[in-house]
Amino acid sequence: MDKKMLAWLGIFIAVFVWSAVEPADRMTWWLEVIPAILGLFILAITRQRFPLTQLVYILILVHAVILMVGGHYTYAEVPAGDWLRDLVGGERNNYDKLGHFAQGFIPAMIAREILIRHGVVVVRGWLSFLVLCVVLSISAFYELIEWWAALAGSEAAESFLGTQGYVWDTQSDMLWALGGAAVALLALSKTHNRQIRKLDK
Repeated sequence: MDKKMLAWLGIFIAVFVWSAVEPADRMTWWLEVIPAILGLFILAITRQRFPLTQLVYILILVHAVILMVGGHYTYAEVPAGDWLRDLVGGERNNYDKLGHFAQGFIPAMIAREILIRHGVVVVRGWLSFLVLCVVLSISAFYELIEWWAALAGSEAAESFLGTQGYVWDTQSDMLWALGGAAVALLALSKTHNRQIRKLDK
């Protein structure tokens, strides 16, 4: 394992351990960090046969950190969200919107890399459209998971759902994910293409 991957793993483990120490709600913590744990497992088993670009590895780590911070405090109670709310005004902690923006931004680049490197998209004009479709599918499925958790009726499920009384929370979550995907495609496609070309040489 090279130094960059060791550093990646070190940061992941450090944040994971911090997140796991006395979280606000243990069940909510599990619900929030399971995607990060699954992501680590998938990366570990695919590292040799399908290594990703450095850009995507960094983005996955950022997303994992966002999930683990949200899991530690619950998304409605992350201090950074309170600070931002007090700075700009408003009534709710919007850390969850950062999470949903990342839920679009990072999966967009993962989907883009898989579609390009496996030659799924022959006509490049369809690439961005399909990436956005994938992101919206992931976002919608995540909202279904939140709904199923809420139907379970536990206090942890309510913290996981995190609507904070906002009636349009589900729709705005998906809009934030779509926006994150669009920003990622506009901002990072050229850099991503260069890294893919280097990786495939």
